[in-house]
Amino acid sequence: MTALGTLYGVGVGPGAPDLLTVRALRVIEAADVLALPRSSDFGASVAWSIAAPIVKANAAQERLRLTFPMSKEATVVRPRVLAAVDAIGERLLAGRAVAFLTEGDPSVFSTFGYVRDEALRRWPSLRVEVVPGVTSITSVAAIGGIPLADGHERVAIIPATYGVGDLVDLLERFDTVVLMKLGGAMPTILEALERTGLTDRAFLVSRATMAEQRVERDVRRLEGDTGGCLAMMIVKRSDRSGRLVNEAAPDATRATEAP
Repeated sequence: MTALGTLYGVGVGPGAPDLLTVRALRVIEAADVLALPRSSDFGASVAWSIAAPIVKANAAQERLRLTFPMSKEATVVRPRVLAAVDAIGERLLAGRAVAFLTEGDPSVFSTFGYVRDEALRRWPSLRVEVVPGVTSITSVAAIGGIPLADGHERVAIIPATYGVGDLVDLLERFDTVVLMKLGGAMPTILEALERTGLTDRAFLVSRATMAEQRVERDVRRLEGDTGGCLAMMIVKRSDRSGRLVNEAAPDATRATEAP
């Protein structure tokens, strides 16, 4: 009986090919099959477009294109996941190594999570390896010239398209709020920023590190706009930023006081 192949979830980074990790490149080039997700049956795989410029050609390597529509409906997503695992499983059962490429990191809002869970449900002994990638979250922070958090700060990562009704509360409770998958939530986001006085603390980046990268530091200009494809907004308070080095902690102050 042929041993099961290995399923890899490989993060290819946010967009710039030179942000692929050495491990990601090694796994991609060595895999028997590349599973390449795309959003429509006729579209290209964004993940593959990121990796392709620096991956060595391998004529023996199969490229398996899998369609995952951009949808929040389980009735739309689930059949596609099952079909993808059917196709991937056929290769795994033949003992082939399959590398599923994903933008950013496979553990952050990635379809790979659904594929992995279903594959392990069918084949509990399957070896799965996740190859982390540079995330768009850290890339956008770098482009914006800010740290996501220092020693005192808390970060919230929100998929805006799934609802931002509690955004005012989140903006008041967290030091940094990362808003992903903006879509039609922009009016609600801008209103929440105005209500909390944080409009000038926000900036947007679309297609981070790609040739089409867009940076908008005056988010008021985004009224009536979705921010574009692959857009992300970061809101950064400054109330507690740098406190570890700029202010003595209360306990430390008490420790130096004379009895």
